Amino acid sequence: MYGLIGKMTATPGQRDPLTVILMDELVGRPGCLSYIVAHDPADENAIWVTEVWIDEANHRASLKDPVVKASIARCMEKMATFSDAQVTRPLGGTGL
Repeated sequence: MYGLIGKMTATPGQRDPLTVILMDELVGRPGCLSYIVAHDPADENAIWVTEVWIDEANHRASLKDPVVKASIARCMEKMATFSDAQVTRPLGGTGL
């Protein structure tokens, strides 16, 4: 499996609209086993996204999808920063 954990910071007042895009448009992609969007309780503008994919190839393929590209472009308009995603190698657990 292939995992990613990333943090993005929305521009002030844009966390909720950014969350809607992340949850409504990017959930349920082929090859994605888990996709969790979470608000950071310590930062009113921060969002964490945790993803688990069958493999890296499925993740890369999703980034070429026109729907995903358009959603990412809309997300970028609402973000102040996006930290480098940390790659993980999920081994299992609840939901996997």
